[in-house]
Amino acid sequence: MKMNDLPVWEKPREKLMREGAKALSTAEIIAVILRTGTREKSAIELATEMLSMDRRGLRYLAECSPEELKRINGMGDAKACELLAALELGKRLAARPHEERKIIRCSDDIASIFMERLRYEKKEHFRCLLINSRGEIIEESEISVGDLASSPSHPREVFINAIKRSAGSVAFVHNHPSGDPEPSPADIESTMRLVEAGKLLGIPVIDHVIIGDGAYVSMKGRGIL
Repeated sequence: MKMNDLPVWEKPREKLMREGAKALSTAEIIAVILRTGTREKSAIELATEMLSMDRRGLRYLAECSPEELKRINGMGDAKACELLAALELGKRLAARPHEERKIIRCSDDIASIFMERLRYEKKEHFRCLLINSRGEIIEESEISVGDLASSPSHPREVFINAIKRSAGSVAFVHNHPSGDPEPSPADIESTMRLVEAGKLLGIPVIDHVIIGDGAYVSMKGRGIL
């Protein structure tokens, strides 16, 4: 069966776009790289045949030279080079030293990260920290710049990345250009709206820290959350 004959929900590229790369089997990933098969075999069938050439599977292919891959029917210079380049990227990524993630245990940890970064800003910067089950920051995203009361801090924009990254919890931080970290009524109202959204999504808000000039306020520490 040719790739074009597959139902759209089974085509590797369409599946990747719909469900993400993690949803693809190894053969499907190779098929995306190969793009096309031969007259007799689809790209998936060609990829499956390549993986079954040796019990080591993908590791065996990664150790092949372009000339060795070209011995496979349907593998020319372009396909061999593209596959080996993709495998080399995987090797280099695996060889990179693990980057130590910052751990959030309390409001002091958040303040220590953002105090010098935000205390001198002339506009309010509202940021969201995505946190995993171990308390590590897996992503930091800037939600808005400007007055928090009028910024587009709709729960949809705030939590969309948290859902995509499977965050266990989130924390918020923003600065007050005035230097006074006391939360305004608008700060509290916006935060509580986000807290309620987090409860519905199963992604708790663990804190909202407001950065001033050398001082900060934790809404959790104040008992607001």
